Amino acid sequence: MSTPTRRLTVAQALVQFLSAQYTERDGVRQRLIAGTWGIFGHGNVAGLGQALLEAGEDTMPFHQGRNEQAMVHAAVGYARQLDRLSAQAVTTSIGPGATNLVTGAALATINRLPVLLLPGDYFATRAADPLLQQLEHPVEADLSVNDTLRPVSRYFDRISRPEALIPATLNAMRVLADPVETGAVTLALPQDVQAEAYDWPEEFFADRVWHVRRPAPDLAELAKAVEAIRSAERPLIVAGGGIHHSRAEEALKALVDATGIPVASTQAGKGSLRHDHPADLGGIGHTGTAVSDDIARAADLIIGVGTRYTDFTTASNTLFQNPAVRFVNLNIAAFDAHKLAARTLVADAKSGLEALASGLEGHRVTPAYEAEYRAGKESWERVVDTAFTAPDENAVPTQTQLLGALDSVVGDDDVVINAAGSLPGDLHKLWRARSPRQYHLEYGYSCMGYEIPAGIGVQQAAPGTPVWSLVGDGTYLMMPTEIVTAVQEGLAVNLVLIQNHGYASIGGLSESVGGERFGTAYRYRAADGTFSGAPLPVDLAANAASLGMDVLRPKTVRELREALATARASDRPTCVYVETDIATPTAPPAEAWWDVPVAETASRQSAVQAREKYDRQVVDRRRHL
Repeated sequence: MSTPTRRLTVAQALVQFLSAQYTERDGVRQRLIAGTWGIFGHGNVAGLGQALLEAGEDTMPFHQGRNEQAMVHAAVGYARQLDRLSAQAVTTSIGPGATNLVTGAALATINRLPVLLLPGDYFATRAADPLLQQLEHPVEADLSVNDTLRPVSRYFDRISRPEALIPATLNAMRVLADPVETGAVTLALPQDVQAEAYDWPEEFFADRVWHVRRPAPDLAELAKAVEAIRSAERPLIVAGGGIHHSRAEEALKALVDATGIPVASTQAGKGSLRHDHPADLGGIGHTGTAVSDDIARAADLIIGVGTRYTDFTTASNTLFQNPAVRFVNLNIAAFDAHKLAARTLVADAKSGLEALASGLEGHRVTPAYEAEYRAGKESWERVVDTAFTAPDENAVPTQTQLLGALDSVVGDDDVVINAAGSLPGDLHKLWRARSPRQYHLEYGYSCMGYEIPAGIGVQQAAPGTPVWSLVGDGTYLMMPTEIVTAVQEGLAVNLVLIQNHGYASIGGLSESVGGERFGTAYRYRAADGTFSGAPLPVDLAANAASLGMDVLRPKTVRELREALATARASDRPTCVYVETDIATPTAPPAEAWWDVPVAETASRQSAVQAREKYDRQVVDRRRHL
C-alpha cells in the first residue's frame, strides 16, 4: 500500500510543517512557531519568500523587519512574554543578512529563549560557485558564513538535500520546546534546495504536539534539600528567570508565606514576588538593594531557583561571605543546578517549589530573622522614595526621577523593557514590580538595541498591553530601525528616549577603573584631540518623528509625568524624549562589587589609584567548594 505524499518545494514543505507544530503544558496547547520575520534577498526570496506568499497569513503570519538582528530581538521578546511556550522564526538571505543574526542568536541562547533561524545558504549543487556574497575558504569548501551561527545555536543543521529536512525539523522542534535545551536553533537553507521539489509523506504535515514537561524532583535530592533548609538559621532564596518560565510565581509565594524565607531576585527573576510582599527584598548582587546584599552576606544557606548565578548576581563571587554558607539549587537544567558546589534539586521550578513546600510543612524562620529583613526592606523603601521624588516639580528630571514618574503612571500589567546602559542598575535597585511580566530586562547578554524590537515582540504576544521601551541615546543610535515596523504594524510601543550625550554607564565604569571616561562621550573633538568639546547637535526626537512616531518633549518633572500619561493613553507608537539632569546624582551607589580588572601598571594617577582600590576589593573573592 503506497504512502500518501504531497509534492512541494523544500521551502513550501517547511512552512507547512511549522504551521502544524504545537506545544502543550498543563493541558494548554498553543502554536510553537506563531509567525515568521523576514528580510528577503537572493538567498531566500524565491524559496521561503515564495512559500510564505503561497501559504498565506492564516497558515504562517509574516512580519516585515528592517534589520536582521532586530528581528531576532523581536522574536525573543515574544517568546519571553509567553514563557517560552511559543516562538517565532526569522528568515534572511545569505551573506550579511545571515551574519547579522549572530548577535541576536547569542542573546537568545544565553537567555535560554527559543527562536528559529532560517538563513539562506550557498548552492548545495555548487552550480554557481562562487556566487554573490559567498565566502570562499581555501581548505574547507563546505564552509559558509552561516557556520558563524554554530557556537551560538543550541542546534544547527544545513539542509543539503530535500529529504534531510524531515529529521532536521524534528530535531529543531525538539530543542525549541525543551526547557533545558532551548535557545537559538538554526536551519541553514541552500537557496537551490529551498526551491527543489520533493514528494513528502503526508504524515510529515500532521499536527504534532510537543509536551513541555514539568519534571518532579528526585526524592533523595528533595529529602536532602528539605533537611538543609530546616537546619539553616538564615536562608535566602535567589529567584531567577526560571521561575517566570515555569510560571511558578504562585508556588514561590506559597512557600514564602508558609516559611518566611526572604527572596532576592536576579535581573531575570525580578517580579517573582510583588514588590510589596513583606519577604521581597528586591534585586541582589552588584545592582541589588542594600537589604538583599546585607542578608546575602550573612546567609548560611542560599536557595537558588532557576538562576544561572552570573557575576552580577554573585558580585563576582564576593557576595556570599558567611564561612558556613552552603547552596541548594533548584533548576530544570543539571548544568545550572550544580553551580557553586550546591546540593542539587533538578526539577521544574513549579514542581520543585511545591515539593519543597510540602516537605517544609510546619517549618518557619525565626521571628528575629523576619524582623531583621523586614526592617531592612522598610529602610530601602525610603531610599527608593527619595530617588523617585523630585523636590522641585519644575526642575529637569534626573534618571531616577524619570523612573519615579513612570512608576506613578504604569498599571500592574504594563511591561517595562530595558537591556543596557545605566538603566539596568537603577531599575534592578529601584523598580517596584507589580506583576510577573512587568519587569523585562535582558541582562544575560545586555545587548544594546534590544529594547525597541523586543517591545514589538511583547505587543505581538500580548496585544493591547502597554509596553515601555527604555533606551539611552547610545542604544537608540545603534538600532532605531524597528520603529518603522511598529508604525507599520500599528503597535503602540512607547519609547522613553533619554538623552545624556554618550555612553553614560560605561563612562562611569571607565572613570572607576582609571579609564577617565575615554571614548564614551558624544562630543566634538577639542583642540587637544579628545572628545571633550560641545555636545553633538543630534536631534534624536526629530529622528524618531521622521520614522513615524508621535514625539513628546517634556522639559520638567511635571511635564514628564503628563507626557508619560499621554503616551500610555495613545493608540500610536509614541516617543517621550527626555534630556535628563546628569549633574545631580540621585541613584543609590552599588551595594556590592563587580570585578572589572584594572591595569596592573600605569603611568596615569587615575589608573594607579583604581588599581589600589581593586587590590583591596579582590581579596573578598572566594570559591564555593
